[in-house]
Amino acid sequence: MKAIVTVIGKDKPGIIAKVSTCLAENNVNIEDISQTIMQGNFTMIMQCGFENASTSLIEIKGRLVELGEKIGVSIHVQHEDIFNAMHKI
Repeated sequence: MKAIVTVIGKDKPGIIAKVSTCLAENNVNIEDISQTIMQGNFTMIMQCGFENASTSLIEIKGRLVELGEKIGVSIHVQHEDIFNAMHKI
């Protein structure tokens, strides 16, 4: 299963490292990543493979949300099918 992880917040050192470390600790593969900084705001979208995840998507989502609160960014996780359906015109 694939999911889309989005991260948005004020730019600061370590955001990519902390998010990718959390995913790696849960055996989630980052398959594609795009990030940019717009007027001091950090934005990142990651396509991740959860096929070999060491725990459930729900639990990893909770860990990422908790991490986001700790580092001051908003982190959302959506199943790839939901993300794609929401962004079709």
